Parts: sequence; C-alpha cells; structure tokens
Amino acid sequence: MNPILRDFKTAIETERLLIRKPEVGDGKAVNNAIKASVTELKRWMPWVQEIPAPEDTEENIRESVANWINRTNLRMLIFHKHTGEFIASSGFHAINWDVPKVEIGYWMDTRYTGQGYMTEAVDALTAYAFTELGVKRVQILCDEANKASRAVPERVGYQLEGIHYCDSLSVDRKTVRNTVYYSMTR
Repeated sequence: MNPILRDFKTAIETERLLIRKPEVGDGKAVNNAIKASVTELKRWMPWVQEIPAPEDTEENIRESVANWINRTNLRMLIFHKHTGEFIASSGFHAINWDVPKVEIGYWMDTRYTGQGYMTEAVDALTAYAFTELGVKRVQILCDEANKASRAVPERVGYQLEGIHYCDSLSVDRKTVRNTVYYSMTR
C-alpha cells in the first residue's frame, strides 16, 4: 500500500500529555521553547546553533504538516494536557514503510526537564508506533555522551544494541562522536 493512503490517529493522550501532529500556527510556541532552551539544545542539535526567527520556525512547522500528509516524517508536538503549554517536539523519523520501522527523535523545552514528561511521551509514542503505525521496529539514536537523552529509552525498556564508534561529528563539526543505538521490536 502506498504510505500516503495510510490512515491513523493524529493525537495521543497520556495521563499528563497531549501528543499531536503539528498544526499551522504552532511555530510561535515552538520558537519560544527553542529560545528558552538554546543553551542545552546547542550542545546536541545542529539546527539550533543560532536561534531561528519565528517565521523560520513556522516554516518548519508547515513543512512538518506537509510531511504528515505524504507520510514521510511524522513529527509530533507534546503539550501539557491541562495547561496547554508546549513541552517538547518528537515524532517518527527515518520511516521505512517496507520493513516497517521508525526512529523516534526528541528535544525538550528545558523548563520542563526532569519531570518525566519525555519518558511518558516516548512510552506512548512507542506503543503508538506498534499499534497505529504497525511497525516491527522502533529505534532511538543519540550521542553517546548525551546522558539525559540516553536515559529515556533505558527507562522505557529499549535494548541498547550497540555503539557506532566514530560515525558522526559534533554539532560544531570539530570532533568525531559515537552514536548509541537503542531499539524495541515486535
């Protein structure tokens, strides 16, 4: 089946979170989170070496909306269910519908770290990937030194498959880095 014809839910609710596909107009909240979190994000995310302009973030959101339609990249935005505050961005990347498998990526507004939100979100996204998307494999990759990011799949029950040594560059492109691979399969 052509992936563009696949239908699935566009939102997930957990005890504390609403996780949903992006919508036109979400750029402002996402941009504010990037501004508040730039110091931490800059260490790990190449796309945030400079704070993007609000219109650049909105453009990125609109590209994410288009990707949802063509099923090539399923970004999800994470909001606090009771306050409506934007907390994080996540979603399904590196989608291979033939296998089928996905990769979950994530970043978080630092004002909400340390409260278990990302663990709650990744747990729900993993279940969604298996039940709604029908995948056989979910993987999470991150820099070996990113302890906070590594802790999430470990708490959710992913298996550490291994470390790919010297396979990526640091965000400043000056140091060769290692990438850890976590996965869960069905």
